[in-house]
Amino acid sequence: MKVAVAVFGTLRFPADRIPEVLPHLKKLVDTTCRNDGCIAYDIAEDPFDPGLIRFSELWPDRASLDRHLQAPHIQPWRTSALECGLLERKFIAYDIRDSWEV
Repeated sequence: MKVAVAVFGTLRFPADRIPEVLPHLKKLVDTTCRNDGCIAYDIAEDPFDPGLIRFSELWPDRASLDRHLQAPHIQPWRTSALECGLLERKFIAYDIRDSWEV
C-alpha cells in the first residue's frame, strides 16, 4: 500500500505515571491497527527522556487519518491520557507522496 501521509508526535506524562498509561496506550494501538486503516502505527517511550512517548504513523491518505481521529476509541483514549497526567501533546502530519527510500 502506498503511503501518502506521515504523522510524527509526542506525548509527555510524568515518568512515574507511565505504568498507568501503558494499558490505555496498548488498547489505542491495538484498536487503531485493527480498525483504522493505518499502514504503520508505532510508539515507544524515549529511553533518554523518561515520560516522553514518541509516535510515528503512516497512512494511505488524509481521509484515513481524518477517520482515525474521529474513531470511537479516540475520545476514551484522550480522556484516559488526561486522567494519567498528560502534560504535553504535539503532533504534525506531512504529505509525503513524493517520498523515496534512503
